[in-house]
Amino acid sequence: MNKKILSAAVAMALAAGISGTALAAEGSLADVPKDHWSYQAVDQLVKDGIIEGLPDGTYAGDRAISRYEMAVIVARATDKMEAANIADRALIEKMQAEYGSELKTLAADVQDLKNEVGKVKFNGMFRATYDHDDDNDTINRGNDRFYLDLHGEYKVNDNWTAKFQSETNHKYSDKHSKHDGGDTGVIQRIWADGYFPNSGAWVSIGRTWRGLGFTNTLQGGETDGVQAGIPIKGTGLTASAFYMAPSWEGNGQSYYGVATWGSIGHAVDINLAYEKAKLSKGEKHNYKGKELVYNADNSVTWKDGGNDTVAYDNAFAVGAKVKLVKNVTLTGDYIQSNAENFNKAAEARIDYKGTNLQDPGSFGVYARYFKFGKNAGNPDDEWGSRPNNAKGWMLGFKYVPAKNVEWNTLYSQQKKGIDATETDRNLFRTEVDFHF
Repeated sequence: MNKKILSAAVAMALAAGISGTALAAEGSLADVPKDHWSYQAVDQLVKDGIIEGLPDGTYAGDRAISRYEMAVIVARATDKMEAANIADRALIEKMQAEYGSELKTLAADVQDLKNEVGKVKFNGMFRATYDHDDDNDTINRGNDRFYLDLHGEYKVNDNWTAKFQSETNHKYSDKHSKHDGGDTGVIQRIWADGYFPNSGAWVSIGRTWRGLGFTNTLQGGETDGVQAGIPIKGTGLTASAFYMAPSWEGNGQSYYGVATWGSIGHAVDINLAYEKAKLSKGEKHNYKGKELVYNADNSVTWKDGGNDTVAYDNAFAVGAKVKLVKNVTLTGDYIQSNAENFNKAAEARIDYKGTNLQDPGSFGVYARYFKFGKNAGNPDDEWGSRPNNAKGWMLGFKYVPAKNVEWNTLYSQQKKGIDATETDRNLFRTEVDFHF
């Protein structure tokens, strides 16, 4: 019997996905005596091609095999049972009976591995973007980029999942700055999601991307905080409460409030939100013609005069999505804060069809109009394509040329700086997303 080939068979079996003795029960680790009939049986299965060795027929080492490792060989041979001749089938069946206990341990170990691997999931997207951004007669190439968005999660138990997001954002048009801000490939966001099936309630805790409003106009960005929700019985709505501090504010500003969204009919969805700002100490806000100052000693001072506002104390969003006819959907958001000036924002969007990443050839066409007062909210600017303190329109087209690949192209004309001297902007953008 060629013990090198036999050892090679064990190695190949283990390399095929079984973690070996690390998972085996203690009793199964006992060596099979070198004069045991199993060795001759394995040798015959190797000769008949039921078990394969390494290409050169060699393997470093010459040692006795544990019962667990022998069970791995039996399991591999069992997979080839249909291709075996009558004599080899008899050998395999005899070995199945000899190592039945170890085979049960092996099956349990494999199931444990599957369960553990099933707790871990990864998904993400690679994007290549090209802009022709004519901003006040200056071509801005700041959004030409290669971008990687990686999401990972681990199922802690039946109710909780720990998650993270890592972004790598390389601007290929800027030779001196190879990345954008903090998106350098590190883990930017870490949070945990809890779900409680008996009530349908859920909670999200940590730093992640959160939005308020159908088009994320009231709030749209990365925040530290907590948000919880629960379905409203007898309706298609969800009620939610939140506390969030935008990580990009940099001044300790935070918000808390409530929101509800969902279906109120077969063709109408709504999205409502209210938030109140928790002001930082020493921060000044103008409100209804008076200057409100939150002093460092926690006192509040009101002063007459002043008619400009750098932020707001509270704001609300009212949104609706209506299916007008087959394949045509109209979505709208209206935002208003209690700031003195420039305190309103609105967006309307109409979509025809839409893409499906699993359906090559699917497509969607959309048109948008927006007007964002600078003191109305903190909208998601969607990679600079619809900035705050601006108004304009946009036409776009999306197409799926291959499974999990989406191509998006848009053109927009805008007026920026609508609180002062307006400037013109013409934006053409095309990008391809590869989802995995």
